[in-house]
Amino acid sequence: MPKLILIDGNAIFYRAFHALPLFKSSKGEFTNAIYGFLKMTFQILKQENPEYIAIAFDCAEKTHRHIEYEEYKAQRKPPPPELYPQLPRLKQGLEIMNIALFELPGYEADDIIGTLATEAEKKDFQTLIVTGDKDAFQLVTDKIQVRVPISGLSTVIDYTPAKIKEKMGLIPAQIVDYKALKGDPSDNIKGINGIGDKQAVDLLQKYEHLENIYAHIDELTPSQRQKFEDGRKDALFSKKLATIVREVPIDLDFEKCRFQKVPYTKMKAYLEEIEFRGFLNKMMEFKDFVDMEGVEVPQVSGNEPKAQSEHQKIKQQKSGQQGLSGQFEHAQKSNSDHVPAHNPGPVQQSLF
Repeated sequence: MPKLILIDGNAIFYRAFHALPLFKSSKGEFTNAIYGFLKMTFQILKQENPEYIAIAFDCAEKTHRHIEYEEYKAQRKPPPPELYPQLPRLKQGLEIMNIALFELPGYEADDIIGTLATEAEKKDFQTLIVTGDKDAFQLVTDKIQVRVPISGLSTVIDYTPAKIKEKMGLIPAQIVDYKALKGDPSDNIKGINGIGDKQAVDLLQKYEHLENIYAHIDELTPSQRQKFEDGRKDALFSKKLATIVREVPIDLDFEKCRFQKVPYTKMKAYLEEIEFRGFLNKMMEFKDFVDMEGVEVPQVSGNEPKAQSEHQKIKQQKSGQQGLSGQFEHAQKSNSDHVPAHNPGPVQQSLF
């Protein structure tokens, strides 16, 4: 069965930024998010050896959700100023790696991933979605799993239908109904006022989905019935907002997602330009999917990355130590739609 890796570019980019100390090149270019993202991508290629891989990104333009609901995600704080200037340089590296990149105005990365995963399932692919966004749980099936980093980028959990049932007491198809009832503060989705986590799960376990609850509204307690009557419009609209679109108008030719070996010479030039010289040594660990033909690989010494934050320089001056210390710190989250870095649960494997 062919394997497809789908990466939520913005979610992992955001997490990579917060999982590493802020550092920059000698030219003043911040590169910590680039480093974390590339290293994670190489490690996934090594672990999974996929036939296909693609990365989806959000666009700067408003999505269909913003157009329908102006308050969608309106409460979020602006991103750190050092974050998004790194994105064009990251995409440059991913293109050199021959990884297909997708983005489409009007749609979120989730929608693109949902469309690709749904189409891949029809073709009998085994799909692994790598994201920090729990909205993707609604996409999980026997052939689609979701991998979520839970400690910076260093450890992850793989979510199957059984795992989601164990964690939430629900099946993947009920995730949108759960958000319709409880709401989602991270996306500014209202839900039904006064319905919390336990009530939402209990009602969905009994009635299966939102519409069926309304079909049996007379069976609810007087208090619940009033809440559902008052919140009917918000609940139905919240479900619509929470539902990932699976018919995004994109090119579904999976041959464009077929992974080819990374050209060592081009990747070497790119890594040297952003001063990730020690990363070249690391690439030898991934030689099975790096095109090394005709290349004599030099040995590079030194820890990576070379460029360091002012905080690290001061610390090293005091301690005399070299390289990055505490490289993979826990992510400091500000958007709760990404699964928390300290999310409890059994760790399935490590990305690093």
